[in-house]
Amino acid sequence: MRLLRSTVHPDIDTLEGRIFHRRAARGIILDGENILMLYTARYHDYTLPGGGVDAGEDIVQGLIRELAEETGARNIRDLREFGLYEEFRPWYKPEHDIVHMASYCYVCTIDTELGETQLEDYEINNGMKPVWINIFDAIRHNEETMANSEKKGMSIERETFLLKRIVEELLPAQHSVQQKIA
Repeated sequence: MRLLRSTVHPDIDTLEGRIFHRRAARGIILDGENILMLYTARYHDYTLPGGGVDAGEDIVQGLIRELAEETGARNIRDLREFGLYEEFRPWYKPEHDIVHMASYCYVCTIDTELGETQLEDYEINNGMKPVWINIFDAIRHNEETMANSEKKGMSIERETFLLKRIVEELLPAQHSVQQKIA
């Protein structure tokens, strides 16, 4: 899968030490300019649905499981690779210094009607919910959160980068992208 971007958190001086490798799968589901996102009240942001892939689990199977759990997506199909976004962040558990997060992003199609979600307790406590939103509104919202909110999480830069890349590559009819985002 092509590498879209590799980032290192500013608090990390070196990539040496004890690194925890975490694989995640993220789904890009479009309906015109609308995109299926997860809104998280705790961080006041929009993120692509998906998450951690279990040990021994295939990336695509992990994506399908995560999409069904987080959004209630049904009949997930027509998957195609979009790209890999990797990041190195400080890790909060004592047995590792750094987490290497590799997010494998796929474009896919789902049935229009969403089923019931199966959110984990922490996701419920964070106020996470699936929403369809105009992609340009999601970008503006995340940029405003990055600029003005103390609540922002570490993933918002990744998510906003990915949203802009989706616009560039998957919404080719948008010739005035900068005008809509600005």
